[in-house]
Amino acid sequence: MKAGDVLHLTRAASVQFIRPIVVRVIRVPGWTTYHGWLWIDAYQLGPQGDAVERRSLFVMVDGLIWQDSPAPAAQPPARRPVRRGPLRIR
Repeated sequence: MKAGDVLHLTRAASVQFIRPIVVRVIRVPGWTTYHGWLWIDAYQLGPQGDAVERRSLFVMVDGLIWQDSPAPAAQPPARRPVRRGPLRIR
């Protein structure tokens, strides 16, 4: 597992995920823990794939479901710069 991986977390990963969530891994701290379990720092992703909350999560490795990265949220159209010209004074 590495930074940038997108995971779907369900009860198979931990009982805390009664409602499944999707997260993007920020880092894996490497803290010593029980065999088969892992701490991760991740951003919880919203419906459009944008980060809505940063979380530290304790998960069972065998319960993790890797996903393709969600489509990026639609970007608003780029703004054009204001045309600058001589000032008119009336």
